Amino acid sequence: MRFKEFDVVKLIVDFPEYGLKAGSLGTIVDIYSDGEYEIEITTAEGDTLDCVAVTPDQIREARKLDVAA
Repeated sequence: MRFKEFDVVKLIVDFPEYGLKAGSLGTIVDIYSDGEYEIEITTAEGDTLDCVAVTPDQIREARKLDVAA
C-alpha cells in the first residue's frame, strides 16, 4: 500500500531500540525517495514518544477502531 503524508498508521512490528511496540499509532510526517516513511509515534494524549523511519511492510493503515481505542 502506498501511504500519504499525514496518514495515521499502526506499527506491526516492535522497535525495541526506541521502546515502541507493535500496535503503536503514528502519523506519517515525511516520505523518503527510497520508499521509507518517517512517522511520529504519539501517546493517546498526543505527546510525542519518538520519530522513526519505517518501511511499508512495518506499518499498516490505522482503522477507526485503532484510533478510538
